[in-house]
Amino acid sequence: METPIQQRQSGGWALLLCAWLLALVSTIAVLFVGEVMGQLPCVLCWFQRAFMFPLVLVLGVACYLSDTGVWRYALPLAVMGWLIALYHNLLYFGLIPESIKPCGAGPSCSGADMTILSGVPLPLLSLGVFSLLIILLVLIRRRFTV
Repeated sequence: METPIQQRQSGGWALLLCAWLLALVSTIAVLFVGEVMGQLPCVLCWFQRAFMFPLVLVLGVACYLSDTGVWRYALPLAVMGWLIALYHNLLYFGLIPESIKPCGAGPSCSGADMTILSGVPLPLLSLGVFSLLIILLVLIRRRFTV
């Protein structure tokens, strides 16, 4: 028979696993696009990667240890990545004027070659992944914080 703590942790482990797999698949996908397909990321994509890549390690260790307290460390990373992804999408869809674009000096994400799944832009996918990670981490926080 499981103790209440073990029951909470077993449900938390499933949410942790989902969050880790989401971060892992996202990381593998951007590495594939960058390294195999040869598409250079723009400046904002680099910053989003800087917040996604550590999540793979942090959430992976949390899965291994069944540590539902990981939201304290992972949520700030996901929120910062989400904010950058939101800003990137505002630029991508033209809601922020061209004059304040930080992506002017490097590769651009606005080309047709920077879309996937029949035209979904990579910045929008990034925003979606960070949004899902935040939702999962908030669920972990609400359900498993003592």
